[in-house]
Amino acid sequence: MDLPGAAHLVLAAGVIHLDPESAVFDAMVDGWGLQQRARFLDEDDTIKPRLRLTHRFAEFTNQYPWQWTPLEGEAFLDHLRQRGKLAYSTARTYHNALRMFCEYVTDARYGWPDRCLERFGQPPAQIFHELNQITHVSPYEGDPRRRPLTYDEVQALFDAADGIVEEIRARHRKGSLAAMRDSAVLKTVYAYGLRRQEACFLDLADLRRNPKAADYGRFGALFVRFGKASRGNPPKRRTVLTVPEFDWAAGVLEHYLEEVRPGFIPDRHPALWVTERRGRLSLRRLDAAFETARERAGLPEELDLHCLRHSYVTHLVEFDYPELFVQQQVGHEYASTTAIYTGVSDEYRNRLVEKALKARHANLWEGKP
Repeated sequence: MDLPGAAHLVLAAGVIHLDPESAVFDAMVDGWGLQQRARFLDEDDTIKPRLRLTHRFAEFTNQYPWQWTPLEGEAFLDHLRQRGKLAYSTARTYHNALRMFCEYVTDARYGWPDRCLERFGQPPAQIFHELNQITHVSPYEGDPRRRPLTYDEVQALFDAADGIVEEIRARHRKGSLAAMRDSAVLKTVYAYGLRRQEACFLDLADLRRNPKAADYGRFGALFVRFGKASRGNPPKRRTVLTVPEFDWAAGVLEHYLEEVRPGFIPDRHPALWVTERRGRLSLRRLDAAFETARERAGLPEELDLHCLRHSYVTHLVEFDYPELFVQQQVGHEYASTTAIYTGVSDEYRNRLVEKALKARHANLWEGKP
């Protein structure tokens, strides 16, 4: 069959290779890459990391796929675990990638079992099965130290970001424009619950008006075009509305567009967040901006930029927005994912208890017998 990645399409027939084992393995990897591209998987985020992992595993075993056994797969993961801290989710990602490669080379429709049996006397086999499978036993496998910020911590972070601007100005040094941009983008990430990529890939055209909130002008909503994609699908899109509790973000964005962005002389560049070189703000630069402000604010070092998104979800819940609204604002497919992001404060839970007590014992709270 002429399936993308089939052996007869990537392995030249009638050619005598000086190193047939390496030639067949390279063709297998190329074919798997072709098969994934035919499924419209992301080249940089999905396909290339999987292919690198396959080469890495082959180097570790010093064997070829038709020689692999479950023992090699288990030894590889154990080796990575012994070398240092290996996150559970990372181990499962490696496991799944190697399992999918084995599924590809053992599928008779692609022709690799027959080719390997003919040339090397044995076909490839699946090395991961139900007995050595890494299961998804917990809905949250991230670092438990990563958490939503409290209101005071959010304020400390933003004060630190603004303080960097004042410090640069006081020293009459370059970089105040970049520092003001960094402060504005951090506040925007929090005020709209954005992921890194969503924030960096915002364009001026993504600033939207909300006819139900005309007072916010062109800052009534953000149109997110580069949301996190499901595997094999294009980026998801959504519109994030400006809510009254975060309406200060409209002023932040207005000041940035009128006073800061023109200083970069962006010409006709469409990006909302631009750099000194008239380019788009990078993911790495955004991470660095958060880390600098976090360190200056004295916050725990395990907190990262994504904590602002967790904080946004938590604070919307504490503002009593419906769960479905919060879920749609942040673009989660499942409500359970939004629940994982939520870490309400003791004060909020106490208010709920007090509200329930008042409803149940109204006479006592009103001082009536």
